[in-house]
Amino acid sequence: MSKDNASSESATNPAAKLWGGRFSEATDAFVERFTASVTFDQRMALEDIQGSLAHAQMLSEVGVLTADEFQQIADGLKGIAAEIEAGEFPWSVQLEDVHMNIEARLTDRIGATGKKLHTGRSRNDQVATDIRLWLRGRIDRIAAELTRLQSGLVALAEREADTIMPGFTHLQSAQPVTFGHHLLAWNEMLSRDYGRLMDCRKRVNRSPLGAAALAGTSYPINRARTAELLGFDAPTENSLDSVSDRDFAIEFCAFAALLLTHLSRASEELVLWTSSQFDFIDLPDRFCTGSSIMPQKKNPDVPELVRGKTGRVNGHLVALLTLMKSQPLAYNKDNQEDKEPLFDAADTALDCLRAFADMVPALKAKKDNMLAAAAKGFSTATDLADYLVRKGVAFRDAHEIVGQSVSFAIEQQKDLAELSLAQLQQFSDQIGEDVFEVLTLEGSVAARDHIGGTAPNQVRAACARAKELLAER
Repeated sequence: MSKDNASSESATNPAAKLWGGRFSEATDAFVERFTASVTFDQRMALEDIQGSLAHAQMLSEVGVLTADEFQQIADGLKGIAAEIEAGEFPWSVQLEDVHMNIEARLTDRIGATGKKLHTGRSRNDQVATDIRLWLRGRIDRIAAELTRLQSGLVALAEREADTIMPGFTHLQSAQPVTFGHHLLAWNEMLSRDYGRLMDCRKRVNRSPLGAAALAGTSYPINRARTAELLGFDAPTENSLDSVSDRDFAIEFCAFAALLLTHLSRASEELVLWTSSQFDFIDLPDRFCTGSSIMPQKKNPDVPELVRGKTGRVNGHLVALLTLMKSQPLAYNKDNQEDKEPLFDAADTALDCLRAFADMVPALKAKKDNMLAAAAKGFSTATDLADYLVRKGVAFRDAHEIVGQSVSFAIEQQKDLAELSLAQLQQFSDQIGEDVFEVLTLEGSVAARDHIGGTAPNQVRAACARAKELLAER
């Protein structure tokens, strides 16, 4: 049946619908458009065919289909897959969704045998299977891109293990760290994201096929076999839950929201660091754009867009939570609204990861600017307090002494390291010549020589551990 014929017949003959036997009048034209999902769920077409092939093979193995019928169905479905991949498939809104479009096309191609494919299943378990297959594939692509980003990030951190920069709290200069150490903080966020993604994949990888509409089927199906054929770990346990569960989609969107939140935090820092006020790093031109009116501008559009896209992914999570919050068991038409948020969340996460994975290894640190910034803001004040504690001064007394020293240095418009020994000693006679060793930025960074610390040798060790973990994936 051609697309035009399908449109014309379904508008005048309710029986032309694959479910139309019970109806006496055609679907209202607006309702037909309003309820159709084929414009967006057709992107699951190859997964739908994959699921149908497994279902048909199982039906032939249990004797519901003959070997010849299975072969006809398999050949027909493979031909349809070729049409879809070539962009030649005649999609029809009148056929509502991806499933009915493919089933109708199969019957066009192979005749009455095509009508047997749907034996023992429903669109309810069919769509639940398709979504899981589609999402599993996207999870694997996202995991690969996340690993690529982390690999580039760790390699950059190792190169910048000695590069000193200011560490901030409240966006105020706090203590000196290294650029490598800072980058490894991003990597820790992404490592947790990867763990959440893999945990989500375990719950995605269950087969609802065979749950049928809601209660299972009376045919002698083998759900373990279809699960095996489709690469699922096992069938789902309860038919009601199988067709109505969208927890896995919500869980994925929660992962995506956290991932984008982490990328957004990194983006915010990149935007700050590329500004003339910080001038800590340089982004290659290929990741930036210019201004239509200000010729001097070089705008960090990639991190800005990633930061902006976080809002839409967060919105998708809320949309799916809201979608599911009031649904009675089992399947409801509401669930048609699960796909567009899920699809866009996955697409956005993948695109943002790709942008970051391409961009991060190309970052150039402006080391002199970072070092100069770290020298400002009395970032070694804590080191002076620690020095006094090691001399026997109680920490609270040391804290007060250093506070007074900083106040004096501000009046003198100098950093602590620029004060003379005599000037420092007016606040404590415990201060000796060796104090200047702890007031240097290099000394401050090197003193944090423990796991998780900023000492360059600890940063390199952390990079080595991170590389080992990445290699195990």
